[in-house]
Amino acid sequence: MTIPHASTAKGAAKWRAPGAATGDGPAKPVRRLPVQKDWPTAVIVAVQVGILVGIIALWEIAADTGALDAFFWSQPSAIFHTLTIFFTTGEAFTDIGFTFRSTILGFLIGTIAGSALGMSFWWSRNYAAIVQPYIICFESLPKLALAPLIVLVFGIGIASKVAIATALTLVVSTLTTYAGVKAVDPDGEKLFYSLGATRLQVFRKLVIPSCLPWIISVLRVNIGLALTGAIVGEFIASQHGLGRAILYAGQTYDIALVWVAVFVLSTLAVIMYVTVSWIERVLRKGVKS
Repeated sequence: MTIPHASTAKGAAKWRAPGAATGDGPAKPVRRLPVQKDWPTAVIVAVQVGILVGIIALWEIAADTGALDAFFWSQPSAIFHTLTIFFTTGEAFTDIGFTFRSTILGFLIGTIAGSALGMSFWWSRNYAAIVQPYIICFESLPKLALAPLIVLVFGIGIASKVAIATALTLVVSTLTTYAGVKAVDPDGEKLFYSLGATRLQVFRKLVIPSCLPWIISVLRVNIGLALTGAIVGEFIASQHGLGRAILYAGQTYDIALVWVAVFVLSTLAVIMYVTVSWIERVLRKGVKS
């Protein structure tokens, strides 16, 4: 019978599994990682609605008791009354449609034109080196500060709002797509050329598919920028739009109408953001497949 060496026995004791019983005393309990249980979606929505209802109730009570100045902050009952008037006798749908058209047109023009400009840099590195500094310079300009000049050039109609929205989205799409162009696999290009492909075929079969994920990734950013550009244009000068409604309400100290226009604008922004997010998911599945 072989007797184990003392050092070997000590090593075995040292490397004994946690929680195992030893001769020195009882086994120590094994520590487990904390596990969080996710709430059902219905419970989360109920909590969110409860918080919103609580805020509105506190707001109404504070305004009624004088704890909150109703002249500067208005109150939910007055806002609801103004909301009813805004949609029944006001120009709610005209203003919403005007802002929506300006945002969507600026979003589409800026995204498509910027993506095309960014991919065009693939055709010539000299062309890219010449144009890129101008793109970066335009990106650094305070484009919202130039909005009054854009309104003077394009007028107070929808064209100026589309132009501002396009200016905000164009450069972002261009730089993002150009980053995708620079990330194109050079070994893939060599393989295409070795198989006899023309430059146009490489562009269609390799460059465009490689840049699509980069273009898709900027969609949600662009919809927010386009909406910002449209609203800024309406603040400066406009015949219609939610931005014009907010400006008019602020000038006449109709705080309830300000809240109504902000609420409608926020709802429109959420709808457009969710729609673009859904389109992004669909496009990503198409690219992966």
